[in-house]
Amino acid sequence: MTVELICVGTELLLGNIVNTNAAFISEKCAMLGLSMYYQSVVGDNPGRLEELLRTARERSSVIILSGGLGPTQDDLTKETAAKVLHRNLVEDKKAKQKIQEFMEKRGRRITENNWKQAFVPENSQVLYNSNGTAPGIIMEEGQTRMILLPGPPNELIPMFEEQVFPYLHKLQPETICSKMVKLCGIGESSAETKILDLIDAQTNPTVAPYAKTGEVHLRITAKAESKQAAYALIEPLEQELQNRFGSLIYTDDSNVTLEMAVYHLLKEKQLTVTTAESCTGGLLAGRLINVPGISEYLKEGYVTYSNEAKEKLLGVEAEILKKHGAVSSQTAEAMARGGAKAAGADICIAVTGIAGPDGGTIEKPVGLVYMSCFCRGKLYTEKNHYSGDRGKIREYAVASALTLLREAVLKYKDEG
Repeated sequence: MTVELICVGTELLLGNIVNTNAAFISEKCAMLGLSMYYQSVVGDNPGRLEELLRTARERSSVIILSGGLGPTQDDLTKETAAKVLHRNLVEDKKAKQKIQEFMEKRGRRITENNWKQAFVPENSQVLYNSNGTAPGIIMEEGQTRMILLPGPPNELIPMFEEQVFPYLHKLQPETICSKMVKLCGIGESSAETKILDLIDAQTNPTVAPYAKTGEVHLRITAKAESKQAAYALIEPLEQELQNRFGSLIYTDDSNVTLEMAVYHLLKEKQLTVTTAESCTGGLLAGRLINVPGISEYLKEGYVTYSNEAKEKLLGVEAEILKKHGAVSSQTAEAMARGGAKAAGADICIAVTGIAGPDGGTIEKPVGLVYMSCFCRGKLYTEKNHYSGDRGKIREYAVASALTLLREAVLKYKDEG
């Protein structure tokens, strides 16, 4: 069974609001085992919406629409959908009563256009709205099922979960489950090369790589009659990925971030850490601070953008800066040693580089970043080249620094 999503609203086309409804509905449909091949955004124009609906009817068995069910003149989703399916609009007394109760409870004046929302296509299933005034609607016509949902997420989400999800589940008893295996320290092309044979041979389950900033995520997806059966299909493939990637995998929990994985390692080994940053300007410390409980292990964070700050706060020798420059492996190592000493921490992760757009040379171009991790007397140093604008270079540097920090702690763990 195929499903198509149409999000209605000129404000979506103008970029005035982010279309979070599309991500939510897509994920839920995937869980239900529904194949979604088309998504569209259309403005508040009945002619273009009608044309899109007629096209959708020819290629999809379920059409979900969000938005355009409000009380104003440009809210015409319901009217257009009813026209396509040759339905008249009739007043639903329960919908009218719920609109009145909703408005009175909040002390709002009911205007005449509010009652527009109480009219629904004849012979339709009405989805009463507990969080707003616009009811949702389900219409069935031959092999077509059309589902209309209000646009505000605080109305759409509970309506979908409580009323639409059970309806769709009856139509498609199979379910789709996914497991996300997250890697760091490897690029997307290298990761894909390692699993090309699995991709070429895949049927059910499937595996697909997704590139993230400084990471690669491998999504394993299986379809079965139940969640339990789907995860049973996923398990052998996940084990194969574990065999191939080993310690490059930092989690198989979609809710765990790289900084959370680092935190768990620090906690396990009871190691304290500090950061010494130049080009990343505090972003690295900020990523770590995202994690609740990190205050027990993150001692301090130094932002030493100038050479003077590197000397004053981290004890980097002036001779090192003069001879090798601020952007060098020698300076990164001196920052890491000095940061650990200044903070009294077991570990210091240091980053220095050229984020641009200016400041680059032929020898040291924009995007050149050195990082070093001092961990209980041992240094681990890397040289990296990143492309992109200033913000992207800094993001990549932070992701690499977290990866280097994780690798240093893992080595300490193995040795200790």
